Amino acid sequence: MAKSLRSKWKRKMRAEKRKKNAPKELARLKQALSLDKKGEAAMADMQDIVTVVTPEEIKKKQDVDMAEQEEDDGGKMDMDSKRNKTTLLDEHGQYPTWMSQRQAKKMKGQRMAKKSGQTKKQQKKKKKGIAW
Repeated sequence: MAKSLRSKWKRKMRAEKRKKNAPKELARLKQALSLDKKGEAAMADMQDIVTVVTPEEIKKKQDVDMAEQEEDDGGKMDMDSKRNKTTLLDEHGQYPTWMSQRQAKKMKGQRMAKKSGQTKKQQKKKKKGIAW
């Protein structure tokens, strides 16, 4: 989409800038990842202050926590139990928050049609006659 001379020039200059800054960026990454000698010294100092946990230990701990939760809950999700499954209305007559106004209006129309015993076509059809 961007094919103008200006955008081509800007892409070219950004590429040159990337080439120019690549060595500095690589050095920063190595230092951050502690591949540099300075970074290793910093990590050794950090181990005195912070406890280092391996990913395997974290996964084991999460598995144990999940097993405990399943035992406590019985494997059920927290759902709104006071909601009617057919009409989706709660005890206050409110629709769920995820439902749009258009969907709610449609559901209400269907509910009213069932209540009156009319089909949708019968409900829309009006008697012809004199207006006054």
